Amino acid sequence: MRVVLLGPPGAGKGTQAQIIARRLGVPAISTGDIFRANVSGETELGQQAKAYMDAGDLVPDEITVAMVSDRLAEPDAKAGFLLDGFPRTIAQAEQLRDSLAEMGHVLDRCLELVVDEDELVRRLSGRRMLVDGEWVQRDDDKPETVRHRLEVYREQTAPLSGFYAEAGLLSQIDAIGEIDEVTRRALEALGAEAALDDEPGDEPADGSTEDRDR
Repeated sequence: MRVVLLGPPGAGKGTQAQIIARRLGVPAISTGDIFRANVSGETELGQQAKAYMDAGDLVPDEITVAMVSDRLAEPDAKAGFLLDGFPRTIAQAEQLRDSLAEMGHVLDRCLELVVDEDELVRRLSGRRMLVDGEWVQRDDDKPETVRHRLEVYREQTAPLSGFYAEAGLLSQIDAIGEIDEVTRRALEALGAEAALDDEPGDEPADGSTEDRDR
């Protein structure tokens, strides 16, 4: 199964990506991992991307899409994958569709994690980090900053919901609740109920280790 996972900051996307992918038996692929692998491996694409990043510029879509396409062509992704963090724009979604078509594949489903904005602000602004023995709040976790991040998400990434809905590929699920509850909703939305019978492994049931920034 080939899946794109959407969701705003704070929806628990990183945690669910790993669990759902493991249940489906496909790799969870994040753009962050792809960038780090290419830059640290000093690939041609990685060197091109690093030049833009070092200059403080956004990496052009064609480089990002090329990196993702290379990753999706690897043997472990032959039977499927779960993409986390890509695409971020409709232009990238169109390029992903075209790249998959060149490989003889199509996207099976776009799964969107839906969380009320007030809950997202509560989750993200409630985080603290330990500095010199004291718990402090990061500047980018302050409520006003969190709301700005969510506004940017709505403007740039949220339109993907409409794009995939028009293609008949969108499934939206309520992402509030215990981790295993959200996973169950996700697998049911993907038509992968059989994966619910698999052993859950070491997944926490209380949400204590959920990646709230994803």
